[in-house]
Amino acid sequence: MRNRWRVLVFDLLAPAAAIAALVYIGVALSWPLWWVAVCSVLCLLIVEGVVVNLVLARRDAVTVGTDDEGPGLRLAVAGTAAAAVVAAAVVGYVSWTVPDRVLRDDTAEVAGIASSVAEASATFTPQNPTGSIDRAAAMMSAASAERFKSEFAAVAEDLGSRNVSAQARTVSAGVEAIGPDAASVAVILRGTQSAPGRRPDTAVLALRVALSKTDGRWVVEDVSPIHSR
Repeated sequence: MRNRWRVLVFDLLAPAAAIAALVYIGVALSWPLWWVAVCSVLCLLIVEGVVVNLVLARRDAVTVGTDDEGPGLRLAVAGTAAAAVVAAAVVGYVSWTVPDRVLRDDTAEVAGIASSVAEASATFTPQNPTGSIDRAAAMMSAASAERFKSEFAAVAEDLGSRNVSAQARTVSAGVEAIGPDAASVAVILRGTQSAPGRRPDTAVLALRVALSKTDGRWVVEDVSPIHSR
């Protein structure tokens, strides 16, 4: 019974685990050409070792797993298989888990920034006419902030002269597309305008916010309305 367990663990499972780990690494790396070559050579060596082990088993009735005089060889087989499995786990973590975590974090971050900028761009108070503009500009790139301020300066002056207040709250924000250094977010707002002597006017606004990642920081590049077809 002990020999059967040794054959199963050292002669069958260990080489199978090593080959599976090498293939898993290839899948995680999307099979670059250099790994195709390396994996092919290593798998061929493992298969050759298994074949030699089977030949010796038929000739001498002993295998790597059942040879009591070769504990070092069994240790080497187990260590090699374990190293391959550990390497596969590390490569899988670096190739899949870390990027997925970064993507989730970036998605949440760009949605939050886009929502804040969209709300600020649709908010105005006569007592502090540039407050919301400055808040939005702080989350933009330098060029976009200058363009945004120049575009909304006239609007702020007009609203201030008529003593109009505007407030906006995000209804929903969804990431349309995201990459390592660019993203697009659609934001739906409920905006309310009010002025002395008039009933508040409520409307639903749809904005598209384009962002880019510069020096590890997401900044807004453009805010534009989404036109319904």
